[in-house]
Order: sequence, then structure tokens, then C-alpha cells
Amino acid sequence: MREERERELNLFIEQWAETPEKNREIFSHFRKYLSEKEGVTLDFISRPGLTYSLRAVHAHQKVRGLFVMVDVIEDVTRWLSICFYSEMITDPEEKGDFVPGGLLGEDAICFDIEARNDSLIQYLECRMDEACLDAARK
Repeated sequence: MREERERELNLFIEQWAETPEKNREIFSHFRKYLSEKEGVTLDFISRPGLTYSLRAVHAHQKVRGLFVMVDVIEDVTRWLSICFYSEMITDPEEKGDFVPGGLLGEDAICFDIEARNDSLIQYLECRMDEACLDAARK
């Protein structure tokens, strides 16, 4: 991640007051999880009042500019939407929502997290692993 974006992301997290839903903690967890993957770089896109997007791309990825987007959605309470290109992952437990054109104009499967749910976090880590492997091959 470029230094300027890294600073912006760190400031965003520092200024985000944690709530009982623990969405700040979950966002930070996914940031760490993705940043530790070999060949993966992160980018941060801030659209204050709308969304704050953490985007992961694999170094070997050529077709698309990311393989997962972790969005912080501004609402009464901030919540997370984690989106993947639909053909890059499976959703064996059908926990996600199919969203036509939902990820940069392409079909997506998105998972919403409104409060800490450890089983969903683990499920999403598996989807992140799956998408990362797919991205490394394309």
C-alpha cells in the first residue's frame, strides 16, 4: 500500500470508536489477515459519508484490480460488507447475497456483518483464501 494510503487507513481506524458490535475490530482483523498473504497488496479508498474500502489484489492477478473488497458502510452504526467476484468463490452454506453488477460493475457475492460473528468471520477467511488462490492463477 502506498505510504499516503497507509497513513489514511491508520488514521481512519484510530478515529473509529469501537461499538458493542465490534466492527472496527473485525475490519482490523481482515486487514491483518489479508496483509499477511504472500503476494497480496492492499489499497484503501476513502469516500467519507459513504464507504471506506479495503481492497486486496494479488501480484499475479491480471484480469481484475482486486479479489476482495472489505467495505465499511456508513449508517447509524458502521457495518461491513465483504464482496467477491461471483466466479472467484464458492458459497457452500449460501451465507452471501448474489448481487448482479455489485462489485465494480461485475456480478458479486457479498456478505454483510453487522456484529461480531466468529463463525462468519472464519467462513469469510475461507472465501478470502479461495479468491486469493483464484486471483493468483489469473
